[in-house]
Amino acid sequence: MEKHTVGWREVVSLPELDITGIPAKIDTGARTSSLHAVNIDLFDRDGEEVARFDLDFGAGKAYRHCEAIRVAHRTITSSNGTAEERLIVKTVLSMGAHTFRAEFSLADRSDMVFPMLVGRTALKNRYLVNPGRSFLISNREDAKEEFL
Repeated sequence: MEKHTVGWREVVSLPELDITGIPAKIDTGARTSSLHAVNIDLFDRDGEEVARFDLDFGAGKAYRHCEAIRVAHRTITSSNGTAEERLIVKTVLSMGAHTFRAEFSLADRSDMVFPMLVGRTALKNRYLVNPGRSFLISNREDAKEEFL
């Protein structure tokens, strides 16, 4: 598979959640990708554990009820060194010409600039990262206003 080069920020989509135009930070320092989520709840559907959560990006911004298959609970250490137990879900991620399943930890990222981080597990064997550039496989104009 040909590896495409991405910048330190790109615009991505989560097709299974019907969300497009999300500005994402490409973060090789993070193992697991992370998605801003609030009101996280687990329930059983046909013997499969499903996570229900809301994507809430603040006053006048995107608000979406979502559901995704729960994969695991993991202890994630944040950039400030704090470890916390987080729910991990798996959904389809679309970045440039690639669409693939990726795992995301659900966390309240309301105090962060980007509602999503794409970590190195999702990047591995697919992309090279140029930390000095932005929007190499996407256009900044594709970022939906409700996420900015």
